[in-house]
Amino acid sequence: QVQLVESGGGLVQPGGSLRLSCAASRSIFSINAMGWYRQAPGKERELVAAFISGSSTNYADSVKGRFTISRDNAKSTVDLQMNSLKPEDTAVYYCNAKVVRGAVAVDFWGQGTQVTVSS
Repeated sequence: QVQLVESGGGLVQPGGSLRLSCAASRSIFSINAMGWYRQAPGKERELVAAFISGSSTNYADSVKGRFTISRDNAKSTVDLQMNSLKPEDTAVYYCNAKVVRGAVAVDFWGQGTQVTVSS
């Protein structure tokens, strides 16, 4: 089991910045992949950014150059720095951890944090 606790969402004006943080209940070395997803009203949940293998990262095209994912191994946290925010970034952001058990990958999710970009 992995418990994930997110923080850092809120309301920001277009062009502003926010930093999201996700704390895992166990060492992130024991987690195969960890990152952030988002879900806007009426849309499917989509990948925003993630560490997928070791230090390799994957970003959605829509956030490349604006968002940066980072991690602190000692604190078991993964952060998402979001700059130049746009109204279309408005969504509930979820932290995700994937743990591979044999041939099966198990997903764990945080409770979600609301990000609203509006003037």
